[in-house]
Amino acid sequence: MPNTVSELSKQWYTTSFRVRYQETDQMGVVYHANYLNWFEIGRTEMIRELGFTYREMEEEGVLLPVIDLNIQYGAPAHYDDHVTVYTRMIDFSPLRIYYEYEVRRLTGDDQNSLTAVVEEGNLSGERLVTGSSRHVWVNKDWRPTRLDKCVPKLYDALRTSLLGGKE
Repeated sequence: MPNTVSELSKQWYTTSFRVRYQETDQMGVVYHANYLNWFEIGRTEMIRELGFTYREMEEEGVLLPVIDLNIQYGAPAHYDDHVTVYTRMIDFSPLRIYYEYEVRRLTGDDQNSLTAVVEEGNLSGERLVTGSSRHVWVNKDWRPTRLDKCVPKLYDALRTSLLGGKE
């Protein structure tokens, strides 16, 4: 299994939306904690793009709590901005998964050319926020569990996505 970022897949998964009024403060700036919700949306949609849902994972008996979170704020998003959350895995094992995120503001031209999966270096828009999160696979009793043993189809899909189809 690769162990450096340069060896990992360069694929970013995308999800886009407009900033809602409820996500902003009186100045029309997105409240800082909302970016964490957006990271979760990115993770959820990435898993969906790979053919699974969080509901299906939970039905299979695995949960994915956050064990570490990092976020860097560059520029604020504002009410009615069109933003995209770019999400990718940067490390993965049967016990843990590590995601990286970029939140970017898109212009009309950027919106028109956006696809569900993009390669490194092709991220559109103005970078606003970056971050990462680490998670551990646990069972319903909150004990660490091996994804390759509990949900091998999901493990294989994540591994293939991370490696970009390379073994």
